[in-house]
Amino acid sequence: MPLFYQKRVPEMLVQNEDLSEEFCQIVEEENLDDAQQEKLEKRFATEMQVITRDDRLETIARDIVFHFPRRGYLGKAMVVAVDKFTAVKMYDKVQHHWKAEIKALLGRIAQTANEVEKQRLKKTVEWMRRVEMAVVVSEEAGEEEKFANRKLNIKPHRDRMARLDAQGHDIEYNFKDEGDPLQLVFVCAMWLTGFDAPTVSTLYLDKPMKDHTLMQTIARANRVSPYAIGGVEKKNGEIVDYYNVFRNMKKALKDYAQGEEGLDEPPVRDKDALFTLLDDAVEQALAYCTAIGIGLRDVLATEDVFSKVGMFNGFADVLLRNDESRRSFYVFENTVSALYEACKPEVLGRNKARVVAALAYLRGVTEALVEQQDIDKVAQRVADLLDESVVVNNAEGFKAKEFEAQYQIIKRGRTWDLSRIDFEKLREDFGAAVYKNIEIADLRGFIAHKLELMLAQNSTRSPFAQRFQAIIDKYNAGGSSTEQYFEDLVQYSQDLASEAERHVREGLTEDELEIFDLLRKDAMTQVETQKVKLAAKALLHRLREEQPKVLVQDWYKTDQTRRLVRSAVADVLNRELPEEGYDRAQFQTTCDNVFHLVLDYAAQGKKWAV
Repeated sequence: MPLFYQKRVPEMLVQNEDLSEEFCQIVEEENLDDAQQEKLEKRFATEMQVITRDDRLETIARDIVFHFPRRGYLGKAMVVAVDKFTAVKMYDKVQHHWKAEIKALLGRIAQTANEVEKQRLKKTVEWMRRVEMAVVVSEEAGEEEKFANRKLNIKPHRDRMARLDAQGHDIEYNFKDEGDPLQLVFVCAMWLTGFDAPTVSTLYLDKPMKDHTLMQTIARANRVSPYAIGGVEKKNGEIVDYYNVFRNMKKALKDYAQGEEGLDEPPVRDKDALFTLLDDAVEQALAYCTAIGIGLRDVLATEDVFSKVGMFNGFADVLLRNDESRRSFYVFENTVSALYEACKPEVLGRNKARVVAALAYLRGVTEALVEQQDIDKVAQRVADLLDESVVVNNAEGFKAKEFEAQYQIIKRGRTWDLSRIDFEKLREDFGAAVYKNIEIADLRGFIAHKLELMLAQNSTRSPFAQRFQAIIDKYNAGGSSTEQYFEDLVQYSQDLASEAERHVREGLTEDELEIFDLLRKDAMTQVETQKVKLAAKALLHRLREEQPKVLVQDWYKTDQTRRLVRSAVADVLNRELPEEGYDRAQFQTTCDNVFHLVLDYAAQGKKWAV
């Protein structure tokens, strides 16, 4: 994945631009012999004194505590210190400020009257309380005495490094496990090469590095991970540079990372490039809205955009003219949202929350209709977006509270009950509707949800899914008007309502109806139909109730138990199905269809076949 770096060099650090190769080589070694330690302490005393200066480390620790919980993607992270002693010291300092931050947040929670802010801060505190940290450094003889001489205690860290969890997993396994609470480790040389933990998304560098070692280290943050955290996906890695290591980056990239000069995208870019990408993405999203007739840019130019959220009904109606417009907008909104998360926490001071929130809310309103999603969840996300910017902009905090009160005027989807729909009233309401595309999307979203449930009940209903898609495709291709599209959906809904009640008319349960649909033939007589219904009932009773049991635990996993189920199916159908019209080949096909239905349900852990 792409990597972005940010220099956050403490002011008190005096840089030596001509740092010798020898110094870099010495600090690469984790266990120094006496000669190396003496050389480090005497020849490079100035450099080491500056790097390990206590007030400088305090500044870095406070910055890590601020930065780590406020990132967009809350992946795991590594703090890379100059040596083992400093790694332990940084752990102690971060732990101290971490606890102080939790205490401060709890104070804000107690004081604030803003419910949006309160809930957001509570989530942050809950996350911070779950986070575990550890020091990971190599072991050496006499280390407890060496650390004690510096007023540090390595023993609890060594015990943690050696401890196995309840499942027998070691610390390395814990850190690689995306769901494990071990989120932040302090290292100096271990795990910097040949170590992959895909959810590592941030490196805090405070150690002089050059060339191959530098390239190997930064690669810890660029691994692809499908693991989403809090709904946010990993889109990039971030390097926070406290030592100005990246003054050595050009040479390292030239020697180890780039192909033919000028042809390859650099694998590491300044984080400022992310803000440029965000600005471009916002501009393209707003330009697209303007092009299709959505005046979002004009609304955003006013001070009270979030007191006019009722206008989003009209915007959503434009998006819902056809699927292509809606999906194209989703691409723009996805891009803006992902870049905004990647730009955290610095983006909170750049007045981007309003436009990102407006785009997110327009999408949320649309999805609430098309996909029958809960509009309150969308509103909560937008309120959080606005409220978190109160860290740097109190005006945005006001907007969050204003939005919290105003969003409810947005049109929400109906509460549908297929069995009670008055279809004539539905047609009448559509004729009088101002936002006809919203009415269509609302009905279509309900149909899609209901159809999904009905297909889960009865797999033989696939022709209904095909017909539904054909209606949508015809409209998207321009083959029907808006009015005809709505009428097609209404007629389809009527047929769907009839299908939903068919099991009642047939005198069967939903499960019996599914078996019946697999057994039935075209053009059956009334007598044959009754016999097939009885066969469906008998088969389901045999499989679910009768002894000896054939649907035993994990029956679908072995040949022997599968044969028992197949045999039970064939025995019942041979006895119960009418002799007329089922020749040998057709009977075998029918048995196979029923058996494979039962097998599929069992393998998926569904319904009565488990």
